[in-house]
Amino acid sequence: MASYLQIENISKSYGPKVLFEHIGFNINEGDKIALIAPNGTGKTSLMRILAGHDKSDSGGKIMFMKDIRIAFLEQEYDFDPKKGIFDQIMSDSTEFTAGLDQEHLWEYERRVIKFLTSFNLPDQNQKMKELSGGEIKRVALTRMLASEADFFIMDEPTNHLDIDAIEFLEGYLGRSRCTLLMVTHDRYFMDRVCNTVMEMDHGAIYTYKGDYQNFLEKREERIANYNAETDKVRNILRRELEWIRSTPCARSGKAKYRIDAFHELNDRAQQVYTQKQMSLADMKGPARMGTKIIDCKDVSFWYDGVCYLDHFSYKFQRYEKVGIVGRNGAGKTTFLNLITGNWNPETDGGRMEGVIERGDSIKIGYYHQSGMNFNPEDTVLDIVNDTYLLNRFLFPHDMLHNKIEKLSGGERRRLYLLTILMQQPNLLILDEPTNDLDIVTLNILEEYLKEFGGSLIIVSHDRHFLDKLVDHLFVFCGNGIIKDFIGSYSAYRSFIKDYEAQQRSNERAKEKESKEVDGKTLRAQAKLPQKKKLTWKEERELEQLEKDLAALSEEKSALEAELATGTMEFDALQKASERIGEIMELTDEKEMRWLELSEKAEA
Repeated sequence: MASYLQIENISKSYGPKVLFEHIGFNINEGDKIALIAPNGTGKTSLMRILAGHDKSDSGGKIMFMKDIRIAFLEQEYDFDPKKGIFDQIMSDSTEFTAGLDQEHLWEYERRVIKFLTSFNLPDQNQKMKELSGGEIKRVALTRMLASEADFFIMDEPTNHLDIDAIEFLEGYLGRSRCTLLMVTHDRYFMDRVCNTVMEMDHGAIYTYKGDYQNFLEKREERIANYNAETDKVRNILRRELEWIRSTPCARSGKAKYRIDAFHELNDRAQQVYTQKQMSLADMKGPARMGTKIIDCKDVSFWYDGVCYLDHFSYKFQRYEKVGIVGRNGAGKTTFLNLITGNWNPETDGGRMEGVIERGDSIKIGYYHQSGMNFNPEDTVLDIVNDTYLLNRFLFPHDMLHNKIEKLSGGERRRLYLLTILMQQPNLLILDEPTNDLDIVTLNILEEYLKEFGGSLIIVSHDRHFLDKLVDHLFVFCGNGIIKDFIGSYSAYRSFIKDYEAQQRSNERAKEKESKEVDGKTLRAQAKLPQKKKLTWKEERELEQLEKDLAALSEEKSALEAELATGTMEFDALQKASERIGEIMELTDEKEMRWLELSEKAEA
């Protein structure tokens, strides 16, 4: 099997801090590797060295296979805010399009439009400055995937993406024959895409074939074996120490090798594997809370003519754990700003109707997706003046006077989390808390939140995180519609997929039952059982929704089939892409109404 990348003897330090030293590894064709390590240990630095944006301190060699095409995805996408989406991608793609004839250039453009459509970005002329963080990430991914490169190198590809986009990406990469190296903290994504886990630990690289669970097991074995070997060395060292002490006069040149070996043994005996982990055990519990948390009464909200909440009512309860999911731009963060009182109608714009009441005893800890607005000149100790807690959050003494601007993204997030938990909130609101946090920190945070003695509201794209923590979901469907789903995120996705499969099955059954009447083909209409909870008008609406959804599904399939032919003219291609976007929005809207009527019928 061909070697796509060979690394030898590369190192990176920042001042006295050594990230990695003299490391080397090999990546073969077909490998799909997840690189994991604690925050601040050099994952992004390694990626930047591979991309040619930074250099190894020790020289070393980075050798890519000749003539393979390589595409890099960095955490932050550098773009021109005035450009439209399509123009931005094409201007960034010259390394892939240079030298292409017109036919192959058109083929590349068709792939760009196809991926933008799949990522629900049908308006290719929309300005980059108008996009959310998740939409910008989808543009960056489109540029990478459209290249059809042999080797993808990606730094946190799922950060800021909504779950629909993540599931599309993992499906594409899972089926693709590409070679892949990526930094990720998303455990579900890792298991469904990668066949190898590469760990950066104490400045060295360890490789494990298999999934994340296999990595955990083999890693424990490696550590146990290392420490067992250390115990053996210590036993030998004790015997050698006795020899050194008992025969001081017999140390001739002949025995010098044994004395040298003794010193080597002594050095090895000091090397016990230890890994510092963030500890939440000493955090003070939440403040006492009363019975009233937050009551939303018939709340509606509009901004720039778009409805983000449509007559929403809900009474939050003590100790409940709610997950919030939905597409980018559906209004999740807007909702959090409304219920916490962070929205100011005079400065933030928009219009709200209805009432939001907050309990007098509520103490809100709000972890914003954008992070904390640190002064970059501040030090770690300036932000949190508690050396004990800082040490428990993996900020040792030699880091206390580091400026915030020198911290890694994950270290900043960890410090920000500490400032939130120190407030002893009894209502903890976390907006995308998993971005930039390493897997070890996430596991510890999950265990803490499972036992959290207050109420919890989480917006997250991390399916593993949601599955472990929440009791039910608010599903933001667009156009202000919010549905309450009782159960985990995986149960919700399973329900939606089963529903879609049933719809397709029903449509096939209807087609089979079609018959000729008066020279015209009529579909046999499946009779709905009597639903006492539905009015006659609602029964007719439910029937029509089923027909509409089937028709939309047919139209979408037909358009996607045309796109796949690669023969459409550019204008037709663009129109088809825009129509698919419209169909996806209509389908979401009609599915949610269908669920609402179905639930009512079965009540």
